[in-house]
Formats: sequence, structure tokens, C-alpha cells
Amino acid sequence: MKKHIVFLLLLGLVAGTAMAQGDNGKRERKKNLTVKEWNVKAGSSIPYLDNMVTYDEHGRKIEEIEYASYGQKHRTVYEYEGASNKCSRQIEYDDKNHVTRIKKFEYNADGTKKAQYNYKPNGKLESTKTFEYSYK
Repeated sequence: MKKHIVFLLLLGLVAGTAMAQGDNGKRERKKNLTVKEWNVKAGSSIPYLDNMVTYDEHGRKIEEIEYASYGQKHRTVYEYEGASNKCSRQIEYDDKNHVTRIKKFEYNADGTKKAQYNYKPNGKLESTKTFEYSYK
């Protein structure tokens, strides 16, 4: 029985370490990465840029731009505080590159999202969203 408990503890430790390394590995691969998605309409051979995502030197998403046939459809910029991997602020822009909404985030001690505050471009609070987690 003791051997089974020790085995399960070791298995849990190995699995936890592998999961942590897997997350770090994904982030490592995204350092200074730009991903461009191209589309080709049926009956055409001309590709057009559909979406572009940019990551910083820490592997965190810092910008996402969606394109339409006329150019930029909308753009989102992600900001982080210090070395945190949790987005603290998200700024959304329209097709003319004007700010349409600013979102600020709060997190619980365990890293789950606690609250989201949505602001108008003029800085006035528009709405608040809170998050509740139930574990069964």
C-alpha cells in the first residue's frame, strides 16, 4: 500500500513538472513570434492577410490585428505589469485605429480572473464583469 502511495506521489510530481515545462515550452516557442494567417477566396489565387498575432520577448501576446478586404478591421493591444503573464489591460481599436474600448483586469491569488472593467475611450467606466468559480 505504501509503495502505491509513493508511486502516486511521484507520478503527480512528474506530471506537474511536465505540465509546467509544457506551458513554459509553449511560451518559449512564442518569444518574439509573429503569426500571419492568409486566406484565398474560392476562384482566386491571390492571398490576402486575414489575421496577425505578435508576441513579445517573454512569449506573451501583445497585439492581434484582424483584417478585411479594405485593410485593418480591428486591432487589440495587450499590456502586462512587470514580468506577469496575466494581461492587465487590453485596448481595442477600430478600422481607423481609434480606441473603441479599454479593458482592465484583476486576478485572484490563484491566477484566475477576478474582475474585468470596461471603459469607454474617454475613460468613463461602462461596465464591470466579475467571475465566479465553482469546483465540484
